[in-house]
Amino acid sequence: MTAEANGVLQGQTTVVTGGNRGIGKGIARAFAMAGADVLVTARDADLLAATVTELEAYGGAVLGVPADVRVESDVDRVFAEAASRFERLDVLVNNAGLSLPAPLHEHALDTWETVIGTNLTGAFLCTRAAMRLMRPQGRGRIINIASISAQRVRPESAAYSASKFGLWGLTQVTSLEGRDHGISACCINPGNTRVERREEIETEENREPMMGVESVAEVAVTMAALPPHVQLLEATVLPLQQPFIGRG
Repeated sequence: MTAEANGVLQGQTTVVTGGNRGIGKGIARAFAMAGADVLVTARDADLLAATVTELEAYGGAVLGVPADVRVESDVDRVFAEAASRFERLDVLVNNAGLSLPAPLHEHALDTWETVIGTNLTGAFLCTRAAMRLMRPQGRGRIINIASISAQRVRPESAAYSASKFGLWGLTQVTSLEGRDHGISACCINPGNTRVERREEIETEENREPMMGVESVAEVAVTMAALPPHVQLLEATVLPLQQPFIGRG
């Protein structure tokens, strides 16, 4: 994140799901650097505590709430904490997600349900909770982290691709239902991003061009910093050399 961005989100309050690693942590860091107060949530309480300590160095209010976005009561607790601590909610970033690749004919139902539950149902639960806070205040922005897999699919990605296509649909419905209440919804489709999971599975044979999480985070800050009456509905960000256009 560039130093020039500092302060552009001063006074805004944000919730970032899946905020203890990867893209989510990068966005939470960028928001904190830009002056926002940030609530980060994730399942791993220890990693979350370390992330909170790191983000507090930027000077804003930071709150970590361990939660599983697939669990309705956990989500309700996260947003109750946000309302109690910050008294309002300006931005929600639905980032929590995972991928469990498997050939379609061998795809276990519990694997499907885990991926769909985290990537799509979790985003729905968080969006619903955020809308309940944002509607009375007459403004808010919801940023969904989808994937280029919502545009170009790859083999063995049935659950992941379906969840990301669904997230794009949820984005559009949220935008439609939110606009009369000053609420916008946006979708970021990242390409290959160097996160912990990619580094664990990457080999010399399957290596592709990568970008840092900072590139995605910069787009999220740009979306969040737009005037309330403007939205950037969709953005695709990827390494210049990544196979995407024309891939199949």
